[in-house]
Amino acid sequence: MDYRITPPESLIETTVFLPLSKSMSNRALVINALTPGASPQENVARCDDTDVMVAAFSDPSATSVNVGAAGTAMRFLTAYFAATEGREVTIDGSERMRRRPIGVLVDALRKCGAAIDYTGEEGFPPLRISGRSLKGGDVTLPASVSSQYISALLMIAPAMTDGLTLTLEGEIISRPYILMTLGMMRRQGVGVEMDGNVITVPAGSRYVAPAHPLEIERDWSAAGFWAEIVALSAGFVTLPGLRLESLQGDCRLAQYFEMLGVNTAPSEDVTDALEMSATPEQFSRLDLDLSEQPDLAQAIVVTCAMLGIPFHITGLSTLRIKETDRLAALAAELLKFGIVVEVERDSELLWDGRRMPIRELPVIDTYSDHRMAMAFAPAAIFLPDIIIRDVEVVSKSYPEFWNHLAEAGFSLTPVELSELSDPQ
Repeated sequence: MDYRITPPESLIETTVFLPLSKSMSNRALVINALTPGASPQENVARCDDTDVMVAAFSDPSATSVNVGAAGTAMRFLTAYFAATEGREVTIDGSERMRRRPIGVLVDALRKCGAAIDYTGEEGFPPLRISGRSLKGGDVTLPASVSSQYISALLMIAPAMTDGLTLTLEGEIISRPYILMTLGMMRRQGVGVEMDGNVITVPAGSRYVAPAHPLEIERDWSAAGFWAEIVALSAGFVTLPGLRLESLQGDCRLAQYFEMLGVNTAPSEDVTDALEMSATPEQFSRLDLDLSEQPDLAQAIVVTCAMLGIPFHITGLSTLRIKETDRLAALAAELLKFGIVVEVERDSELLWDGRRMPIRELPVIDTYSDHRMAMAFAPAAIFLPDIIIRDVEVVSKSYPEFWNHLAEAGFSLTPVELSELSDPQ
C-alpha cells in the first residue's frame, strides 16, 4: 500500500506512546532463554523483528527458522542455537538476508567449538547448526564489525565452559549497543567486565533468574522521527515512558536534535515522560560522527535537508549492509526533493546546500526499509502530498507509526499504484 501524506493544518501537539525498544527486547529474549528458572519475558516490543525471536523461542522442536529481513534475529539466534546442546536447526531469511554477510560471527563461533555449515554461498545464510556445549576461550574480532556479532557472542558466553575473552582490534563502532548488552547481562547476574577493547566473561559465570523480568524501555530510535516532526513543524510532542538516562545509546538524539531546534526535557505535567518542543536555536551547519548511533542517520539527514542545513555526517559504514544500502537510498530519495547529497568513502553523507529544481511531487521508495518510510513521512510538512510507497514496512519496528501520525493530525490517503506517474 502507498500513502499520500498531508500535514495537519493546525499546530502539532500530541502525545505518543512509543513502541518498546526492539534492541532491548531481543537481548532480553536471548538472556531469558539462557537463564534457568526465569519467568517468561512477555513485556517486549510487538514488531516483526521481535515476533521472529518470540516464535523461535516458543517452539524448541522446530528444525527450521526463517527470520525474514530481521538481521538482529539472524545473528542472535545463530549464536543461541549454536550454544543449545542437542538443537538441530537450519536458519534462513529473505533474499536480502541471504546477501548480508555472517562469516565473521560463524568463524568466531566455530573457534568456540560450534558446529555450523553453510547450505548456500560461503559466508552468507542459510546456515545449518548443530547445537552443542561450547568451550569458549580467547576470540579476537575487528572492532569495526557490527555490534550485533559482538553482542551475540557475549550473551551466550555464560553457557561456555571456559568463559570468553573477547578482544576487539581497532576502533569500536556502535559502542553503546555493546554497553547495552553488558548492562543487561549484569542485571541478570553475570559479572562481565570491559577493560579498553577487551571484554571478559569469566568461566563459571551464570545468568540468575531475577524476581521480575528485565524491564524494557521505550524506543529512543523511534523517538527520532517525532523529533524530526517537531523540528519541521515547530510543534510539541509528549513521549510517556521515555527517559533521558537510558541503556540505549540512541538517547543521544536529544543532544543532536537540540542542534536542529528541538528541546527535550522531562515533562512538568505528565509523570515519567519527556516533552519535545521547538526552539529558535538551530545550527547553520551540522557535522556529526554517528558511528555510535547509526540508526539515527535517516531522521537527522532528512531533517537537515528539509530545514536547509548543510551537513557532513560520518561514521555510517554499517548503513551499506542494513535492510538496504541506506547511503544510496538516502541520496536517491533526497534528489527527488532537488537536494544533491554526496556519498563519500562508503561511510559519509555530505550536502553543501546545492539544490536542483523538481518537476513533480516526490514519490518515496522505501526499499523494504522501515526507517526510510518513517524518516521521509515528516517531509510532508515541507512538501505536502508527497507519497510514501510500501507503507507496511514500518511493521519491522514500529507497527503503530501510521496510526500515531494520523492521531497527530496528518492525513494519510491510500493511493493505487496505477494512479502514480513514474516515481523514478
